[in-house]
Order: sequence, then structure tokens, then C-alpha cells
Amino acid sequence: MIDDKIRDIVKSFKAYVPGKSKEEIARNYGINPKDIIKLGSNENPWGCSPKIKNEIFKEIPKIYQYPEPINPILMEELSKFTGVSKENIVVGGDGADEIIDATMRILVNNGDEVIIPIPTFTQYRISALIYGAKVKYAKFDKEKDFKLDIDSILNNITDKTKIIFLCTPNNPTGNIIDKKDIEKIINSTDALVVIDHAYIEYSKEEYDLTNWALKYDNVLVLRTFSKVFGLAGQRIGYGITSKKIVDYMMRVKPIFSLTRLSQICAITALRDKEFFNKSKNDGIKSREILYEGLKKFKELKVYPSEANYLLVEVKNGMSSGEFCEELLKRGVIIRDCKSFEGLDGEYVRVAIGTFEEDKRFLEILRDLMMNI
Repeated sequence: MIDDKIRDIVKSFKAYVPGKSKEEIARNYGINPKDIIKLGSNENPWGCSPKIKNEIFKEIPKIYQYPEPINPILMEELSKFTGVSKENIVVGGDGADEIIDATMRILVNNGDEVIIPIPTFTQYRISALIYGAKVKYAKFDKEKDFKLDIDSILNNITDKTKIIFLCTPNNPTGNIIDKKDIEKIINSTDALVVIDHAYIEYSKEEYDLTNWALKYDNVLVLRTFSKVFGLAGQRIGYGITSKKIVDYMMRVKPIFSLTRLSQICAITALRDKEFFNKSKNDGIKSREILYEGLKKFKELKVYPSEANYLLVEVKNGMSSGEFCEELLKRGVIIRDCKSFEGLDGEYVRVAIGTFEEDKRFLEILRDLMMNI
């Protein structure tokens, strides 16, 4: 009987299909987990700061106590890292997804409009629809290597527009949105413009627009600990925006979503500058190794990226699903992109690995292409 009570919008959703785990592939294909190369989830292949383990052990005796809703030490470290005031930062315990959700809570009523250029991160659409918004799709233009079609956004802005999402570097295409285009959008509306910078650490410094959250009243910048900091399993994300928006978000977001352990992980990660810099530089190097390697295959088209992954079009007659399956049989996990709305064609996403993993992946790929 409960099925009759479920909201129609929820029934329309397909279950989210996450990247496959090493354990799942080991079970399904009888492969030793140690031999599996995971390049499907945009994680940091070098893990997190080695200093975190000891700090977690110190915190364990306190886990029976609630965490601080706003940890002053974490906020101080984030302020130093971003160069913005603590009052302009809001932290979430379910990655940047929690900040996206809080944004919807404070802004969206039934019938309001949210503009999303596609293909892009799927959580924007899910959150918007759950809160009753009408989603208006703009586009990253495939014919121009997925450059943002700015007119497709500007022409969709109405007095009902509440939020515009701009992912830069964009997931899954990896490209940057031009600063001038973003500024034009910001100045064309009083809607909140969300600049998702989840992967900005892997980009050139000139592409970092974090300080625009203070320059403009209608900008929210999303950041995360899941990528370069290697803390995807701790689910820590944060937003930078006006003090007024932070205040409204704090009224509606889960108060204790950031656990004691996640707080100490974030603090330690921010303090370990040596690991951060090495992780960032090695990640960029890994991306370039993969880009140069993938370019050599005539059966593939690889797109330039400013993130920790590469979008690849499969052009050898195989479907993206078949291509991914053949690699799974050989112990390599990449992401089939058919679930990304607006990404027509046979696309896959390849995330960075360690240098040894990159080398093995390219060798396995070479063997696959020679034997199909």
C-alpha cells in the first residue's frame, strides 16, 4: 500500500548507479583485488594525508559525544586555505551534495525554475526536482568540444529562475567555463549562480573563482575534500558565499552532519601542506600521462581536461557499455557515461591513477584494442 503514497517525482527517478568497487569486480570476475585498477570514481589514488590515521585514533574516545555544529578550528583552517572569512563558509557532512540540498531548501518553492547546462553532475537535477523546481536545460556544446553555450542559459532566465548551476571544471567533460561567460550570467540575473569548484585544485590558478563569492551577492562557490585531499569516504564539502546566505543555510541544514572524525580529518588534511601540494602536482601529472597515452589510439577521442579525469569518446564501433565491460574483465574500472543526461553517443570517463596504474591501464588498453 505504501507505493500509493510515494511521490510521483520519486517514482520517476532511476536509482543512482555509482562507480563499481574493487570488491564487486573481484567477486564478479574472480580477480585479485590487488590487481584491480580503479579509474572510475574521480578519487585521489594516493589516498589521504598519512597524518590523519593517528589523529583519528586520538579522537575515537570522544565519539560517544556529539560533534560541534561549527568547529572553530576547522573554520579557521578553511579560512586560511581559501582566503575568505569564516562567516562566509558553510560546511556539510555529506560532501558538496549537502550544500546543494541546503541551497534548494532556502530558495526553491514548487514551480520555481533551476537552469542546468548538460551534460553535468547529476545531483543538481535530482535535488531540484525533489524540491519541486522546474528544470530548464542549457547545454555544453558537443560540436565545440563541450564549450558552454552561454545563450542557452541567458535565453532561459525568467523571473522564476532561482538557481543556475555552473560546474567548472565540468563533470564529466573536464573543461573550464570562460570567466567572461560566467560574469555575464551573474550580471544578467538576481538568481543564485552556483559555481561548482569540486575539481578546481587540479586547474590553473587563473580559473579559480572562489573570491567571486565575496565579489557578488548572488554567487555560491562549492568546494570539497573528496578529491585532492583524498577524503571521499568522509563526505566533507563546503560552500563559500555571502554571510546572509550562510545564515539561512545554517537554519535548515542538518546540524550534526559533520562527525567528530570527519572534522579531525578535514583539519589535519588542511594542515598537511606538503601532502596537498604533492597530491595536486602528481594528480596533474597523472592526468597528462593518461591524456598523452589515450591520444595515441585512433579508436578513441580524448578531450582536454582541467580536472582529475578525462572524457573519452569510443569510436571503434563498441558501445560504451561493451567497452567498459571488456576493461572490467581485465581488471580495470572506468565510468560509463550513458547515465549523464545530454551526453549522446559512446562516452566513458577515465579518472587518474597512480603512475604505475596509468602505465598498466594503457598496456591493458593497447592489448584490448589489438584483440577486438
